[in-house]
Amino acid sequence: MPVIQINLMEGRTEAQKEALMREVTRAAVDTLGVKPQAVRIMLNELRSGHYAVAGEPKYVEASEQPAAASNGTAPTNGHEKAPAN
Repeated sequence: MPVIQINLMEGRTEAQKEALMREVTRAAVDTLGVKPQAVRIMLNELRSGHYAVAGEPKYVEASEQPAAASNGTAPTNGHEKAPAN
């Protein structure tokens, strides 16, 4: 039974995450010859700023955020990086 762990920066829609898990399952079935029911996926979403490269925290970019709401503002979660002065 394959157990697949995926670490993903936050900001994807539920539909995107579901599609990712379906496609990863399909890839495991095709390449490993297992039944879909045997595939386990653990999707870990990393909060913005809770991931670093070379010691520098990485923040979710505007292009990675879900589409803006009808009022013209992108959804926020309170963990966005403050603008530089």
